[in-house]
Amino acid sequence: MDAEALKALQAPLKEQYRQEPTAAMITLHAEARLDSAAVACRIETGRGLIAAGLHPATGGDGSLACSGDMLLEALVACAGVTLRAVATALAVELRDAVVRAEGDLDFRGTLGVAKDAPVGFRQIRLIFEVDTDDPADRVETLLRLTERYCVVLQTLRTPLEVATEVRPLKD
Repeated sequence: MDAEALKALQAPLKEQYRQEPTAAMITLHAEARLDSAAVACRIETGRGLIAAGLHPATGGDGSLACSGDMLLEALVACAGVTLRAVATALAVELRDAVVRAEGDLDFRGTLGVAKDAPVGFRQIRLIFEVDTDDPADRVETLLRLTERYCVVLQTLRTPLEVATEVRPLKD
């Protein structure tokens, strides 16, 4: 896809959202069903089921997806798609690119071993490796706009309210 095709694809959406801002407000959904026999759950995606369970550092055997890994995977997926879209819009030629995420966890927190150890990532590093002949200033613009428009990155960087509630199961 080139810049003109991307603009043509997004133009009617952008116009609709300018004219009717509420049309741009969409609620995304995710659901997991707990496994009845193991410390695991099944997440339905548009592409099939994912079985998630304990990370080996918390007693898992490594055969199930780890939610921490899935968070990093969501980050690199979003950043990769955003990088490609921004590169297309700016006509930055990327011959190849790799987006990596690394996150540091202290599992003492999640296991309740040390009250002073945080539960969750202490730091996440998002690394972009790009193969391009475009000048450094264009690559810097590409990165800046990718960071600005990456939904998962901005969600992680910006504190937000996450409400929790318990409801009776309706099957």
